[in-house]
Amino acid sequence: MERNVVLIALFTALIAALGLVPKLTLASGIPITAQSLGIMLCGTVLGAKRGALAVLLFVVLVAAGLPLLAGGRGGLGVFTTPWAGFYYGFPIAAFVTGLIVEKWNGSNVSVVAGVAAVIGGIGALYLVAVPYYMVMKPAGLGEAVLTAMAPFMPGDLIKAVLAGLITGALYKARPSSVLSRAKAA
Repeated sequence: MERNVVLIALFTALIAALGLVPKLTLASGIPITAQSLGIMLCGTVLGAKRGALAVLLFVVLVAAGLPLLAGGRGGLGVFTTPWAGFYYGFPIAAFVTGLIVEKWNGSNVSVVAGVAAVIGGIGALYLVAVPYYMVMKPAGLGEAVLTAMAPFMPGDLIKAVLAGLITGALYKARPSSVLSRAKAA
């Protein structure tokens, strides 16, 4: 129990720290950061439940006003923008990513984690973020995909590969530390 709490807090801090990595701001005003790599790692390393809890804690801390998002943003106001679908989708993305790693018994953990990060960390996230953008903007599907999805895909795919490689290396070095692969997780 205590170990789970510590790991959830640690991965919440990891997501926050990855928001400090120098960002690239698109013309739309939304920054590209490494925070989504943290979301993916929560799922690939911690598993579905712990990963989602770590990300949910991050979202709650942002809502409470902590400036944990790129550019030092935080507070309830960030949840009213067309981009808030990403924040709402973060815990879902971590959960789906973790669930795939837990259920898929492939022997190559790097590949399993990388594919899970693509399906959960990208696919599930955009299934929430794009429709949310369409409603809040309002915008059609084409505009939403071109504005809220397409510019992020190359970086997201790189982050998914990194999540797979990091998880695989961690599993090779210390298999018991990758809780998503533990039989009694």
